[in-house]
Amino acid sequence: MFKNVIFYMVLGVFSFVLEPMVTSAETKCQIVKKKKIKVEGYISKKFRKNRKKIAKEFTKMGDTRTAIRAFPMGKASDVVAIGRCVPAYIARHVLATAIKYTGGVGSLVVQDFLPGHWIAIGTTMFDEPSQQKVTTEQVSQLLSSDLDDKNFHELYRKFSKQSELVPFFGLQVPNSKIPGNTNNTLMKH
Repeated sequence: MFKNVIFYMVLGVFSFVLEPMVTSAETKCQIVKKKKIKVEGYISKKFRKNRKKIAKEFTKMGDTRTAIRAFPMGKASDVVAIGRCVPAYIARHVLATAIKYTGGVGSLVVQDFLPGHWIAIGTTMFDEPSQQKVTTEQVSQLLSSDLDDKNFHELYRKFSKQSELVPFFGLQVPNSKIPGNTNNTLMKH
């Protein structure tokens, strides 16, 4: 019994020490010819009858597959999530198409929570601490055809960087979605 307790205590200590190293490990992106980009999410309800045609419009750039549904209540959410392995030309096309058929683009989801070859539009599956509000100017910068894949994703990560403090029942508390973010961040501001 005592040996089991010691073993699990040591295991627990190592899990806290090794956690930052594990979360920073990244796998290499496969080319889109091998692994297609999945575009999924919601379009606004008013486009429900054209859903199949719109789904084809999202796949126009090739190397993509879709799972698009009509949002059940009016306009779809303005939240967009783009995985780190999505080529810039596909991401730009999906962003531009999403602006047409959803509530626009008003928030981006941090890439650390996303599968690499995945884009979500009009999504409601991420909580607010996982998102960052963006302006139309910032979205225009992401839509710039001058950006290559590397620069697009650097800009996306810059715009979707999480806030260290988030609102919680009227207080500003540390964002629990950031590894290593503890109560000592309350004293910073």
